[in-house]
Amino acid sequence: MSDVIQVTGLTKTYTTGKGSPPLRAVDGIDFTVRAGEVFGFLGPNGAGKTSTIRMLTGLSRRTAGSARILGLDLVTDLPRIKKHVGVVPEASNLYDELTALNNLIFAMQLYGVPRAERRPRAEALLARFRLAEKRDVPFAKLSRGMKRGLTIAAALAHQPPLLFLDEPTTGLDVMSARNLRGMIADLRDEGVTVFLTTHYLEEAERLCDRIAVIVKGRIVALDTVDGLKAAAQGRTAVEVTLAGADGVTTRRIETDDVAAAVQTALAEAGDRRVMAVNTVRPTLEDVFVRLTGLAAEAMLAEKGGKGGGNAAG
Repeated sequence: MSDVIQVTGLTKTYTTGKGSPPLRAVDGIDFTVRAGEVFGFLGPNGAGKTSTIRMLTGLSRRTAGSARILGLDLVTDLPRIKKHVGVVPEASNLYDELTALNNLIFAMQLYGVPRAERRPRAEALLARFRLAEKRDVPFAKLSRGMKRGLTIAAALAHQPPLLFLDEPTTGLDVMSARNLRGMIADLRDEGVTVFLTTHYLEEAERLCDRIAVIVKGRIVALDTVDGLKAAAQGRTAVEVTLAGADGVTTRRIETDDVAAAVQTALAEAGDRRVMAVNTVRPTLEDVFVRLTGLAAEAMLAEKGGKGGGNAAG
């Protein structure tokens, strides 16, 4: 499988004011994205996710390092790169006064899609994103989920092989988020490479072939979901469920020695009845907490979005 993104030493710093040291938002990161995969980019607010996307899509200049997109140099070949890449920013960039159909047709004009192809292609995209009945509705009057769907459709107007999605399901209700996840999975099945940032860990677990975790501008882990979980297997969680006068309680112990942890929990049970003892394999959330020190709930509180209601999406 060939690489469609190759990043080496990519760095972005911002000046923070007179007398203050520059802020290094992205700190010399290296990674590749393979053709046809959904590549997840996870991290807390301020970790460098959006700064990375902005550099890779030409919206922000890199401070140092290099990147190749679809075999083209990010600096010298940026105009050619933009013709073959779709970008869905966290905040929609479509026009409120244009209808759903006309937004797509206008996007195709910008990308140089031949005139004869624009309307048929726009109609097909509206049908695909379940927006055919809203074709003549101004963008401003669409629901939040419909706006996200149309924004993704516009990014696909020129049929790019690579799509950047920055927090696509943030703030959506459960059904809208589920529908968008299904569409992202379909794009991968069609061979489109997707670079995805998200705050929702189960969303990443469901969709992503590989995941990079970025913390304070540095990539601290990069692997498949199973690979990340395997790396966290050194300490196993043991859950002991007890019933007593104070009701049913569950105690969770992380340990390197399962047998010793169970013996300790049983000894501490006292008069309470042991209802269940289970060993729990690490989840992606466990991996994320271990790498970042930030619980999924805290990350969602930072973001203030729904995206399906919770971290589980």
